Amino acid sequence: MMSLQKQASLLSSRIATALCPGNAAVWRTHLPRSRAIPLPNKRFIGDFRQQSFDRLEALASPQFQQSSSVHTEQQVGSSKVAPIDPYALLEQELKNIYEDIREEIIRATNHPELGKIATYYFDGQGKAFRPMITILMAKALKSDSGITTDQRQIAMISEMIHTASLVHDDVIDQSFARRGKPSVNVLWNQQQVAQAGDYILAVVSMMLARLRNDDVTLILSQILADLVQGELMQLVTKETENERFAHYFARSYRKTASLIANSLKAVAVQTGVDNRTAEVSFQYGRNVGLAFQLVDDLLDFVSSAEAMGKPAAVDLKLGLATAPVLFACEKFPELNPMILRRFRGPGDIERAYELVHRSEGLEQTRFLARKHCVEARRLASQIGESPYQKGLIVVCDFVLNRMK
Repeated sequence: MMSLQKQASLLSSRIATALCPGNAAVWRTHLPRSRAIPLPNKRFIGDFRQQSFDRLEALASPQFQQSSSVHTEQQVGSSKVAPIDPYALLEQELKNIYEDIREEIIRATNHPELGKIATYYFDGQGKAFRPMITILMAKALKSDSGITTDQRQIAMISEMIHTASLVHDDVIDQSFARRGKPSVNVLWNQQQVAQAGDYILAVVSMMLARLRNDDVTLILSQILADLVQGELMQLVTKETENERFAHYFARSYRKTASLIANSLKAVAVQTGVDNRTAEVSFQYGRNVGLAFQLVDDLLDFVSSAEAMGKPAAVDLKLGLATAPVLFACEKFPELNPMILRRFRGPGDIERAYELVHRSEGLEQTRFLARKHCVEARRLASQIGESPYQKGLIVVCDFVLNRMK
């Protein structure tokens, strides 16, 4: 019988396979409208919840931490050197990246207010996580040379697509804060903000055209298709537990993981690596992206608004059942009708929040995030050893450390 950990991995992998081309040979082909995705049965969901604590404990054990941090600290004789910091490693490559993005946006318009709205989130206060990991992959694949202008453009595009999605999210979700400051829709009206988000994507389109690389354009265009579909998936609530888990994984891939996975694939293709290495880059990004979203969904239940820089428990308020809630359903079936009515009943949000904290949902979500980071580390180890390859492994620690 297949282990529970493998079944969980198989579910998310099959969903990703059903949503995106599996290798470089089919980048130009269209996917079928639908594809059957094998789903876990109810017994699996319950057993997975009951048995994963041992594995979670093993993942958190000193032995595991020691083995997983072997790449973050290097031994030189009997002394240790400083652990690798990807941001420090890429200091020159990331320098002025927000300034360059703002310049691209402002240069393409003579409308001062549009430029002001569109550049509002490019103030240098973000973590630049997506440009960092994109450039890191480019350097890891070809560590003996500097990054090219096109590779840096791909990194900028990844941040611009991400930020455009945040701008649109703020309109849809009626947010009031992001990154510790008033959200863009608080300062300008919805029509202006929606147009600004569209404008950022228009500038992205011009940047893609200048790359003059059809494969890279197709790969990065897939991100936009996935984002729109992921946003629409948030409007749908599935009836059964099995469907909800599949829907959640698919939505998480389209809204978060696709951007990271396809940005890394694009920069790999631009670097000129073989198809297998490009696929390794994609799968590494997919696992990091899914872990990132799982941690985000966890933090929505355990972090304060001040710590997150945006409202807490926002997913419940939007009617979304994320991993902590889905896992909590096994212990507290009363969550099922709340999910179906999208937490719109009197006291639903408060009750669901309480039940998630009383269940094992948060621990299960942590476990699943760690599982995806373990797989990302394994994939990174297939890339030639260099400080940048080690940096890819450290990125997994960055993602998981957000849970602390």
